[in-house]
Amino acid sequence: MTDALDPAAMREHYRSTPLDEADLPPDPMEQFVRWFKDAAAGRLHEPNAMIVSTATPDGRPSSRTVLLKHFDDRGFVFYTNYASRKGRELDANPHVSLLFPWHPLTRQIIVTGTAARVGRDETAAYFRTRPHGSQLGAWASPQSSVLPSRGELLRRYEELADRYPAGEQVPVPPEWGGYRVTPGTVEFWQGHENRLHDRLRYVRTPEGPGGWRVERLAP
Repeated sequence: MTDALDPAAMREHYRSTPLDEADLPPDPMEQFVRWFKDAAAGRLHEPNAMIVSTATPDGRPSSRTVLLKHFDDRGFVFYTNYASRKGRELDANPHVSLLFPWHPLTRQIIVTGTAARVGRDETAAYFRTRPHGSQLGAWASPQSSVLPSRGELLRRYEELADRYPAGEQVPVPPEWGGYRVTPGTVEFWQGHENRLHDRLRYVRTPEGPGGWRVERLAP
């Protein structure tokens, strides 16, 4: 292991504008829009990529990267196979965490909340916007299941491509759809030098303005 890179020696010195409570809007989704626009304008690769962390009812966690496909005042929406590991875990334990890791901007957004399936009409409307190949892929992949080989996955895809050639409508798989994460907390993390980061967290509460209060966390 003498030739291995030493992660303890890897350091970045962050320099950025402070994030102040007085600059925040009353609703976290408004602040999310501001930072999401900054991430898109900064040409980050897939700024809608987020880490979704779920857990089994007995607390065994798992994480993976998925793509945010919609957000509004109700929360954050992503799509998956309901029979996948995350789908099974969310159906058994709806508590979830989302992390947007925008490292080039020295920013992170961390969301905790609960997930629920979106309606089939909403799922179908989104599915029709996907590229044809992605629609076929949703059918071909028994997500999180054990496969004998990549060849088996490609065989399934090719069979579907023959059944639904380009230009022909592909039906929505019955075990595929969306989840909407309703946030209970939304934390905005801004990195600073000397590790004196800003961490401002919105917490849902009936007493706060607009149903939220903001608290500052020590870095």
